[in-house]
Amino acid sequence: MSSTNATSYRDGGATRRRPGKPKDGGSGEPDQPLRQSGIRVVGAVPWGAHICIFYETKEDLLETAAAYFKAGLANNEFCVWAISEPIADADAKAALRGAIPDLEAQLAAGRIEILQGTDWYLRGNQFDLQRITGGWSEKLRAALANGFDGMRVSGNAFWIETSHWKQFCEYEHELDRSLAGQRMVVLCTYALQASRAVDLLDVARAHRCCTARRHGDWEFLATPELQQARQEIERLHGALDVLSKPFPAMRS
Repeated sequence: MSSTNATSYRDGGATRRRPGKPKDGGSGEPDQPLRQSGIRVVGAVPWGAHICIFYETKEDLLETAAAYFKAGLANNEFCVWAISEPIADADAKAALRGAIPDLEAQLAAGRIEILQGTDWYLRGNQFDLQRITGGWSEKLRAALANGFDGMRVSGNAFWIETSHWKQFCEYEHELDRSLAGQRMVVLCTYALQASRAVDLLDVARAHRCCTARRHGDWEFLATPELQQARQEIERLHGALDVLSKPFPAMRS
C-alpha cells in the first residue's frame, strides 16, 4: 500500500502509545509531545519509537538518514549514526552536510556522533547483547545529563549477511522492549536487495513501524499485529451491522 501523506506514527490510523513504566532515562510523563521524525511518511513519533525502513538504493538510505538526523538536532536530541556498508564515513558526512549546513559545528559541539557499526555491534567480532544495550543506555544518560531532551539513533543492518543474524534478531526484539518509557527514538535500516522474505518477516515482528522506499515511493508494511487488529476491527464492524438491523419481531 503506497503512502505519501502520513502525519504521525500510526497503526491502522490510530496513534500508537508505547506502554510500560519509565526506566533509566525515562520521561516519567505519559503524554510527552511527539517528536518530528523528519521522515515524511512516518511523521511525528513518541519517545520509544522503533522504526524500520527497507531501502532500495544507497541514495535512499543517505537521504532518509540525513532528514531524520536534521529533525533530531532541531528537536534538541543527541544524535548517533552507526554506519556500515554501503555507507562510508565520507558518504555520511556529505549527506548530513547537505541537510545540515553547520554540520562541523554540530560535530564539534558533540551534538551528533558517527560510529562504525561493526565496531559498535561486533567488537572483536563478538556479539554481546548486554554490552550493546548497556552502551545505548549509557549514552542516553550522558545525553540527558548534558541537557539534551533525549537521544536519536540509527543503525544500518549489515548483519543480514553475517553468521550473527539470529543474535541480531534477538537484539532487535530486546531493543524494542527496552525502549518503552525511554527518551529515545531508533531507526533501523535494511537493504531490500540483501533481505530474504523470511528476513522481512523477522524484522517486521521486531519493529512497531515498518516502511519501505522503492522506486522513490514509500510503502507501509503490515506487521502480524496490525493485520490481526484489522481483522478484529472488521469482525466488530460485521457484528455491529447485524445488531443495527431490526429483529423480525420488531418489524410491523
